[in-house]
Amino acid sequence: MSALTGLGHRLYTGQMSIDFIGKRKTWYIVSAVILLVSVGALFTRGLNLGIEFRGGADFAVPSASCSIEQARGVAEARSGAQAIVTETGNGTVRVQTEALSPAESSVLAGELASACGVDKGEIKVQVVGPTWGAEISKKALQGLIVFILLVTIFLSIYFEWRMAVAALVALVHDLVITIGIYALTGLEVTPATVIGVLTILGFSLYDTVVVFDKVRENTRGITGQSVLSYSDAANLAVNQTLVRSINTSIVALLPVMSIIVIGAGLLGAGTLLDLAVALAVGMAAGAYSSIFIATPFLAQLKNAQPEIKSLAARVAARRSQAAKASAEGSGSETGTNLASAARQQPKRPSKSRRTKG
Repeated sequence: MSALTGLGHRLYTGQMSIDFIGKRKTWYIVSAVILLVSVGALFTRGLNLGIEFRGGADFAVPSASCSIEQARGVAEARSGAQAIVTETGNGTVRVQTEALSPAESSVLAGELASACGVDKGEIKVQVVGPTWGAEISKKALQGLIVFILLVTIFLSIYFEWRMAVAALVALVHDLVITIGIYALTGLEVTPATVIGVLTILGFSLYDTVVVFDKVRENTRGITGQSVLSYSDAANLAVNQTLVRSINTSIVALLPVMSIIVIGAGLLGAGTLLDLAVALAVGMAAGAYSSIFIATPFLAQLKNAQPEIKSLAARVAARRSQAAKASAEGSGSETGTNLASAARQQPKRPSKSRRTKG
């Protein structure tokens, strides 16, 4: 802990600095590769939509004595289509099929009861129509649009429009990566997943706003001097908030990872997995984007302003003059030392004295 505290102090005071802004092309390339993989998986594999979105029938068979293969065989024989069968940690077998009529659902429930050795009345049957999933998707999209509009207005007023644009770029970055991970892994997308995705928006923006607040503090009145450029001040802000961002992300991820490992892994709570994976991926992507994407992109936007360009030119000229003066000072000092050394050399006797000798 003391080592981390010491690192944080050196980063905050500028004694140690990581060049996040100067190496932005590297971060952009890394993000571009991740985004291409995510988008590619989304278009080639697609999302594994849960029954709530695609519609269908869901049968929960408690204390089932049948295997997953047996339950799948019964369901596919009756429905005539592929069935998704999973087993939860408490011994319940969950069977999902295409949409069935009430009569077909009743018949399949009876067949599952016979195959799994349970009473038909113990099987919970849920039939979901595709229109319900479409309505949920529509509401989620509306909520996302309203959220983005409100965030844009708030950030534009509290900071400036360039910071709002940079924050939204980081936000889209996090959303695409999170959705791409679901497409790549084939995890089921449920309403809990949508809740998790909407939740990470707030976390991503929180981390970005913390960094931007420090950037604004460091760059207030920056055009009135010629020591630091905007990129220098922004890079200092990222270094100053780096340890805080890491600590916040770790503290937030620990309970989420507990949900994945204990809740979904040991207890078999599939709904918790849908929510936790979205939170974990989104939090990690949000912590990354606030440091490596949002602030470098903000500096790139600001460097296009005439006054910031002029500041960068003044800073570069001053540093060039300082380097030249330092070099000249070193050369003068070397010349002085050589002259002093020459004066300290013993004088050679004259030719007449050498002849007499």
